Amino acid sequence: MVLQPAQQQQPSSQLPYPPHCSERSPAAMDTAPPLVLSPSAPSITDTSTAKAKQSAAPVFDLRREPKIPAPFVWPHAEVRPTTAEELGMPVVDVGVLRKSRNGGGDAAALRRAVAQVAAAGATHGFFQVSGHGVDAALARAALDGASDFFRMPLADKQRARRVQGTVSGYTSAHADRFATKLPWKETLSFGFHGQDCAEAKPVVVDYFTSTLGQDFEPMGRVYQEYCEKMKELSLTIMELLELSLGVERGYYREFFADSSSIMRCNYYPPCPEPERTLGTGPHCDPTALTILLQDDVGGLEVLVDGDWRPVRPVPGAMVINIGDTFMVIISSITFFFFYFTYHSIHRPATGTTTICEVN
Repeated sequence: MVLQPAQQQQPSSQLPYPPHCSERSPAAMDTAPPLVLSPSAPSITDTSTAKAKQSAAPVFDLRREPKIPAPFVWPHAEVRPTTAEELGMPVVDVGVLRKSRNGGGDAAALRRAVAQVAAAGATHGFFQVSGHGVDAALARAALDGASDFFRMPLADKQRARRVQGTVSGYTSAHADRFATKLPWKETLSFGFHGQDCAEAKPVVVDYFTSTLGQDFEPMGRVYQEYCEKMKELSLTIMELLELSLGVERGYYREFFADSSSIMRCNYYPPCPEPERTLGTGPHCDPTALTILLQDDVGGLEVLVDGDWRPVRPVPGAMVINIGDTFMVIISSITFFFFYFTYHSIHRPATGTTTICEVN
């Protein structure tokens, strides 16, 4: 099972422009105005068209499929073998940064953490973090909550079915969006927007109770707390990125402080023919940051130098992926060549669950 915080959505249409960048830096250029397409996607308040389309979409109960349905079969060339060589990625102790805020901590350890993050940013953009301050019991509760949800009967999960054109909700294999090369997975997504106000509305709790009923309030409270912890962790990682790039401390933390997140709980059921499909196909994370908590099953792979290299789960650690948005920023400051880092979830023969929050 994996907990993966959602990638940060920037509050403005411009990339954050560090104070020390030259005016000729690509980070300083205005992005193009958003392209408005017509007709617009169905909104949450006008879903009749979307629901009509969804009613025609197939619904798969992956845990009960005796063999892989045709839409899940991937071309043989794309269902590639995994290399034995694991992805080389550091485990960064982010606890040293929290201690340094109060003038304490180990200066040498902080420099080591900054150097590790800088090295990851200059290559594939992946590293793991320890000392993150997320209680092990909370992480376990979040993993168990996702497991409990996905083990419910399909009809009960369908109560949270995602409406086409929206983000939140349950979907099986994204069959409402695609017809071929479907991923062998189920997903439950919901949004989070952190607020400093102590009386802020618990948006995650409200989502669970309004969608699934009052019996799901305890589960909603687990994910509410988990999202809050992930938001703080993401801002801590932003501070490390500042230090690794030589940017004024607090610049990115302040810029992303008002960002929104999407939490995604992913379940990859045991597969009867794992050699013919993928849990998630090759893709890039287009936004700023992804935080992922893996269980001991794993399955995450990263494409490096033409090889798909597995990411070994480290007990108690979380995987960080610097998204494409921030990798562009790094490239504009350091002048390292930027390239998109593809990753995927290999076909699970047993089964694993992931939770991701995208900021």
